Amino acid sequence: MSEIALESILSERVMSMTESATLQMAAMARKMKEQGIDVITLSLGEPDFDTPQHIKDAAVKAMEQGFTKYTAVAGNLDLREAICAKLKKDNGLDFKPNQIVVSNGAKQDIANLCMAMVNPGDEVIILSPYWVSYSDIVKMCGGEAIVLSASVDEDFKVKASRIEEAITDRTKLIMFSSPCNPTGSVFSYDELKAIADLVARHEHIYIMSDEIYEHINFTGKHISIASFPEVKERTIVINGFSKAFAMTGWRLGYMAAPLFIAEACTKIQGQVTSGANSIAQKAGVAALNSDLKPTQDMTRAFQQRRDLIISLLKEIPGFRCNFPTGAFYIFPDISYYFGKTDGKTIIRNSDDFALYLLNQAHVATVGGSAFGDDHCFRISYAASEENIKEAVRRIKAAVSQLK
Repeated sequence: MSEIALESILSERVMSMTESATLQMAAMARKMKEQGIDVITLSLGEPDFDTPQHIKDAAVKAMEQGFTKYTAVAGNLDLREAICAKLKKDNGLDFKPNQIVVSNGAKQDIANLCMAMVNPGDEVIILSPYWVSYSDIVKMCGGEAIVLSASVDEDFKVKASRIEEAITDRTKLIMFSSPCNPTGSVFSYDELKAIADLVARHEHIYIMSDEIYEHINFTGKHISIASFPEVKERTIVINGFSKAFAMTGWRLGYMAAPLFIAEACTKIQGQVTSGANSIAQKAGVAALNSDLKPTQDMTRAFQQRRDLIISLLKEIPGFRCNFPTGAFYIFPDISYYFGKTDGKTIIRNSDDFALYLLNQAHVATVGGSAFGDDHCFRISYAASEENIKEAVRRIKAAVSQLK
């Protein structure tokens, strides 16, 4: 079928969308592995740990007891109650079950939110670097993504004063994550307070706070911007089970929001997917109501891996790194290599760099352009120490060929 024919059949919406860069790189790495090539995959945001046994046991018990039917669109009451208790205990946040929407992964919560709030022409301020899907979800809903960037020298954290300069009467929403994917940066109390004070002065603006990496936090304590009273009623907290409980394949996320937004998102979800998986929801209750020791053990392992990969990357000329204090990513600035070549490939941007590493070093990473910063690329250190050491060795050898 010709390109012209495709454009006449498919919607402008889908034709203007980009494919998820993380999933695209994972697919390329998978194809190479199928061809027998030894590829080390450091591209996906997926813990390499298994789901804790007690959570799997709860899922098996749910099936045996017949919890295999349709669920409430917004999520089963026992899970929403467990989420409310978690938000109170861990974050000091008071939400009622009717303010919680459980979805098929946190990504669906973000899509629900944008569909519920963003009209064509509305502006959504996105703090960059950002998770790959933010901008495309906004665009899919007809909104305009206003991307504000911070560099590695700023620990990739956009200051409140920059946000204020970008606000217009069309600004509807501010989106960010802390701990951040892809940088691992964590906003401090004072940095969040400055943003909260700013938003409090603009009654038409809401905040989407993506806190999916809450428990993979090396600072000692997670702070939610929703804990500031001046913006609590205008903050939507996004969270889920994929990262903290190594439950990526279970597809279970949730939002906590002002009631009218939660109701609007439930209305949308009811027309798209209905409720989330019944068995996964019972597993989610077990995850929230049980000991967090497996999560804490996993977080300590990630912190050790962070220290390892930073020490190794320091040995590579031209790599400029921040010191990530959460999540399991590092986002080196590699613009030093732009314009360099090995005689066959010229590195013009971060995507060229990531493809070069895949083809020459057989290490799968992701170019930074998808995250809003084309000077950098993302490495996921959710991998064994052995694979991290070998991957960095290969990367170092490959870039040494660039002159």
